[in-house]
Amino acid sequence: MNKTTPLAGLLLCGTLLASPALAGEIDCNGRMGRAALDGDLRVPAGRQCTLDGTRIDGNIKVGRGATLQAVGVRVEGNVQAEGAREVAMRRSRVGGNVQLEQGGRANLEAVEVDGDIQLFDNRGTIRVSRNRVDGNLQCKENRSRPSGGGNRVRGNKEDQCARL
Repeated sequence: MNKTTPLAGLLLCGTLLASPALAGEIDCNGRMGRAALDGDLRVPAGRQCTLDGTRIDGNIKVGRGATLQAVGVRVEGNVQAEGAREVAMRRSRVGGNVQLEQGGRANLEAVEVDGDIQLFDNRGTIRVSRNRVDGNLQCKENRSRPSGGGNRVRGNKEDQCARL
């Protein structure tokens, strides 16, 4: 059984304005503001999550058909999506990798990534602009060639992202 604290219930229903630290895996369905999460954040299948200034000390996992919109977010771990409808991140920081596979639209703009950005086998439009990547920028087998530019990559820009 999933134990939900009253505060975690607020996160599921609306905007959280305070900054308490929450532990464990939190489901996001709606909007989350400047909260600090000590654990992973999950966007359940088919749901939508909007993050604004949120800090996650774990990973973000985006479910099938789900949407993640993140602005000014700090993620200590990875951002992973398989079969997501849309993933959009702006002015954010990711301590691990960004891995988006077999999904729809993707937009990564002004994101600092300590690891790799991997965009594989997506069917929607993909925009990758003004990011700083300490690892590799890898794009393979996406239906639409990714667009964008101004990315600073310490590793390699590969395949469909070679010119970005």
